[in-house]
Amino acid sequence: MRIAVAATPEVAIPTLDALLASKHELLCVITRPDAPAGRGRALQSTPVANWAETKNVQLFKPETSQSLGELIKDLDLVVTIGYGLLLPIEILETPKHGFINLHFSLLPRWRGAAPVQRAIEAGDSVTGVTVFQLDAGMDTGPIYISEQISLSVSTTADQLFQSLANLGVEPVLKTLDLIERGDTPSPQGNAGATRAYKLSKEEGLIDWNSDAEVINRKINAFSPDPGAWSNFRGQVIKINRVRVSNETANPGVLKVVEKSIYIGTATSALELLEVTPSGKAQMSATSWANGARLNATDMLK
Repeated sequence: MRIAVAATPEVAIPTLDALLASKHELLCVITRPDAPAGRGRALQSTPVANWAETKNVQLFKPETSQSLGELIKDLDLVVTIGYGLLLPIEILETPKHGFINLHFSLLPRWRGAAPVQRAIEAGDSVTGVTVFQLDAGMDTGPIYISEQISLSVSTTADQLFQSLANLGVEPVLKTLDLIERGDTPSPQGNAGATRAYKLSKEEGLIDWNSDAEVINRKINAFSPDPGAWSNFRGQVIKINRVRVSNETANPGVLKVVEKSIYIGTATSALELLEVTPSGKAQMSATSWANGARLNATDMLK
C-alpha cells in the first residue's frame, strides 16, 4: 500500500523503521511544525522530523488541516502515532482506507493525551497497545488489534513508553495486512472507558499525606516530564525515584537511617533514591542530603 505516517514523538520511530523496511511504500512523513524549546526558546524539529531527514524520507510540516488534506489525497492509508492534532472527519476519509492510529493503552481504557502516565498513576496491572480506525471522536474508533503486557509497580513513564513503542510495531504491520485482505475492525464499546487527561506541572505537586503506594505511582507516572515535585526550604525539588520501605515517619518528615534518606507519608515511609534540586542536575538522594546538611526540622511540603 501507498502510506504516510503522521507522527511527532520519538516513540513513533520503531514503527517508522519497520514500515520503511516493509513491502509497503512509505511515501512521506507528516509531523508538527517546528516549535520553540529549551531555555533559549529556539525553534526545534520533532524527533520524527529528524528521523525523516536522516532516512531521506519526504517530510511535510503542514500548518493547517486543509494543507494536510492535499498531501494525502492520493494515498491508500495514513498511520498516526502521537501526531497531537484532532483531525476533521473529511480529512480522515480522504485516503482510500482512511487513518489508523497506534494508541498506547488497551482501549477503551485511557482514551486521550496521556494514557501511559495515567495507567501507571492508577496502578493498572496490565496495559498495552491498540491499533484502531480513527473516527471523529477521541480514540473511539473501531479496533483492529490490541496487544497486552503486564505493568510493574516500579515502571516509570519513560520506560513504559519505550516498551510500548516496540510492542506496537507488529500490530501495525498486521493491521496493514488485515486492511489489504479487506477485513474490517470491530466496534469499540464504551464499557470501562476512562479519560487520560494531559498532565500538568501543577498536578505534579506531591501530597505527603497520601498513601506511600499512591505517591510512588505518581512519581513513576510523572517521570521524567513534567516531573513530580515538592518544596524544600522554600525551593522546588523534583522527586525522580523512590522505593516503598518498612520505615515510618510523619508525612513530609525527612529521616536518615544508615545513610539512606526516607520521607514520611500517611502509611510507610518512602526511601528517596534520586532527586533534582532547584537549579541543579539530577543526583542521588544521598548526595543531595549530604550537600543540604539535613537537620531534624527539615521537611518536604
